[in-house]
Amino acid sequence: MTPRINDITPAEWDLMRIVWTKGDVHSRDLITLLQQKRDWSESTIKTLLGRLVKKGLLNVSKDGRRFTYSATVDERSAMDETVQELFAHLCAMKKGQTLVNLVQATTMTQADLESLQQVVQTKLDNAPSMVTCDCLPPGNDDGCC
Repeated sequence: MTPRINDITPAEWDLMRIVWTKGDVHSRDLITLLQQKRDWSESTIKTLLGRLVKKGLLNVSKDGRRFTYSATVDERSAMDETVQELFAHLCAMKKGQTLVNLVQATTMTQADLESLQQVVQTKLDNAPSMVTCDCLPPGNDDGCC
């Protein structure tokens, strides 16, 4: 079974973000970090770990009495898959404004903004004057966004 990042809960995302940040991480360290971030019991965290292993998103290895966890999916791929899945549900005509809203609401570094500016400039050179609504099947022009 191929792991699907879109099958995880917000709580599991919190745990995955720590694993991606730390790399290989012992269960005790994960529990400590998550308890500092959230008011979760040790058993809740162990349940989340078990679910993520079962879903194929975490590997677990045992060294004596210590369990070490590592991600099977890299963070960049997980974020890209999640955003693609979300945007697949949006009207094509409204994706641009959604991106504008996201950029306005997101704190970014100057380097991030320069990179974004370059991408926008490149896309601007070949952008259509209008994007077609994809909410209705082709040929149904009534009620377009």
